[in-house]
Amino acid sequence: MTRRKFSREFTTEAVRLVTDRGVAVAQAARDLDVAESVLRRWMRELTATPAAAFPGNGQIRADPAEIAALKKEVVRLRAERDILKKATAFFAREVI
Repeated sequence: MTRRKFSREFTTEAVRLVTDRGVAVAQAARDLDVAESVLRRWMRELTATPAAAFPGNGQIRADPAEIAALKKEVVRLRAERDILKKATAFFAREVI
C-alpha cells in the first residue's frame, strides 16, 4: 500500500472546512476520505506554526536557531580558509 500525499492547499482547505465553516471534524474527515486523527494533526500543525506547516516533498522544517548557528560557522570557516590561502601564498613567495 502506498502512502497518500496531500498538497499544502488541500490540507489548508481541509482545516478551514472545520475551523471557518464549522463542519465537525468527524464529518469533514469522512467527506475528504482522510482519517480523523490526520485531520486533527493538520489542525494542530497549522495553528502551531502557520508558516512552516505542511512543508511537503520531503522537506524538513528547519530550526531557526540551528540555521543561525550554521551561518555563523560558515562565516568563521570562510575566514579561516581565506587566511590559510593568504598564508600559503606568502610562504610560497618566500621560498622562491
